[in-house]
Amino acid sequence: MSKNLSVVLVHGAFVDGSGWQAVYTLLSAEGYEVLVVQNPAITLEGDVAATERAIAEARHPVVLVGHSYGGAVVTEAGDNPKVKAIAYIAAFVPDAGESVAVLNEAPAEEGEAKAPVLPPENGYLVVNPAHFPEAFAADVDPDITRFMAVAQMPWWLGAATAPVTRVGWKVRPTFYLLASADRMVPPSAQRRMAERAGARLSEIDSSHAAMLSRPHEVADFISAAAQTVA
Repeated sequence: MSKNLSVVLVHGAFVDGSGWQAVYTLLSAEGYEVLVVQNPAITLEGDVAATERAIAEARHPVVLVGHSYGGAVVTEAGDNPKVKAIAYIAAFVPDAGESVAVLNEAPAEEGEAKAPVLPPENGYLVVNPAHFPEAFAADVDPDITRFMAVAQMPWWLGAATAPVTRVGWKVRPTFYLLASADRMVPPSAQRRMAERAGARLSEIDSSHAAMLSRPHEVADFISAAAQTVA
C-alpha cells in the first residue's frame, strides 16, 4: 500500500548511496517512495544542495535520514518546509556554528574508538584502508568491507570543517538510532548529541554501518519515525 510520506536517504563520508540498497528495498516494499542522495562530498553546501534537490523531487512530505557525516547535511536541509521529521543513524548532530570536525574533537570514553582517518592528502580525507573493515563495519562480510576500503570516496576537508548555519532539529521532530558497537563515532558522543537535540533515542547493537549489517532494524526505525509524523 502506498504511503503518504517519502523517505530521503543521505549517506555519510567515505562511502556512497549504494550502502542504502537493502534499506531502500525494505522501505519501498512497505509502500514508501524512497530517494537516495549521492553527496559529492566536496562541500557541505554542495551536499545540502544535492539533498534539497531530492526533497524537491519527492512526491510527498519527507522523512529525511542521515548517516554519519550525513547528519550535518540533514541538519542543514532539515528546516526545508517539506521535511516533516529528521532521523539520524550513528550520525553527527551539529548545532549552529559547529562542524563535524569540531564535534569529532570530543575525546572518546574508555573502551571506545574513533575513526582511523589518515592525515589529509591534497585536501582529501580517507579512512586508513588497513583499518577500515573493523572500524567502519566489523559486523559486515569482510569481502564487502575490504572492497569498501579500497573503493572509498575521499572526503574533502572543507566539508568536514564547514559549520552548519541552519538547524533543522530545532524545528522538526527528531529521531536518533545509536550504534552501540560503533568504532567511527563513539557511542557516548552519539548519545550526547541525540540528547542535546531532544531526539527520540533508540539503540542497536551494530557497527557504524548499521544500514549494511542490520538493514531490517534500520528500516523499522525509519518506518516508525514516519508513522509518528504521518
